[in-house]
Amino acid sequence: MTISNKFDVEELIKLVPGFTHHYADVNGTKLHYVVGGRGEPLILIPGYPETWWAYHKVMPTLATNYRVIVVEMRGMGNSDKPIDGYEKKNMAKDIFGLVKKLGFKKVYIGGHDIGAHVAYSFAVNHSESVFKLIMLDTPHPDAGMYHLPMLPILGANFLYPWWLAFNQVKELPEQILEGRMNIVIEWLFKHLLNDQTSISDFDKAVYVSAYNSKEAIRSSNAWYQAFPQDIEDSKTYNKLTMPVIGIGGESGYELLQMSLPNITTDLQLKKVKESGHFILAEQPIETVKLIMDFLDS
Repeated sequence: MTISNKFDVEELIKLVPGFTHHYADVNGTKLHYVVGGRGEPLILIPGYPETWWAYHKVMPTLATNYRVIVVEMRGMGNSDKPIDGYEKKNMAKDIFGLVKKLGFKKVYIGGHDIGAHVAYSFAVNHSESVFKLIMLDTPHPDAGMYHLPMLPILGANFLYPWWLAFNQVKELPEQILEGRMNIVIEWLFKHLLNDQTSISDFDKAVYVSAYNSKEAIRSSNAWYQAFPQDIEDSKTYNKLTMPVIGIGGESGYELLQMSLPNITTDLQLKKVKESGHFILAEQPIETVKLIMDFLDS
């Protein structure tokens, strides 16, 4: 199968047997999601610069015990890309609307990267609807982000996250990158993966096709442009009381270790060794085992 400027989700879903894809109108927007398996509902949310395909290596295993629903959040993939509404509290409201539309009273929920921001916001704002929360490699934005360096620190063993600032800029990124997101996506995977073979050229093509348009760049950048409001919202949140697990790669684990103990009361922290940021791609067997051990306990 070849991937064009807009990948064919009908063909892509066939590569993950037992799963189908659907749309739902919630909170004034349309969300695209894929679903498969049986059991208690498990909502999973991908992050930047990926789509539902980020979970394709772990979906079949999770589906043996759970009803797995992978949601492309507002602005991602085949979901709508409205002009506004990208505050994580509102995006969590999108997911809450989907959960209710699907008829679930309570769910397990997890997310990676920006998806982890939304999953946390769901858990803290709709705690009555959550059994357990899974945070993959990324904590929710907090005031500590204001202390990120404007310049790389000479000699520091730290990847300078320039894209967090670049994605704050309005209008310019989509003018520069429309039709050229392969450059950014290739760079991110090159520098945030330990094992370069864990994300294939096909995987990259799927993601490039989802982010290459002007509206896709604008809407994905809007996730980042909402950070100041997300940080203000976080100051009003109570500690989570449901069980929470933070699973991180070599550097992501440190971020989770700094953040999650301050906002939870029932926490497990697990490090995935020999993995960069994209733990679902690099170490899917270990990651899915940690998830299932946590959910089954």
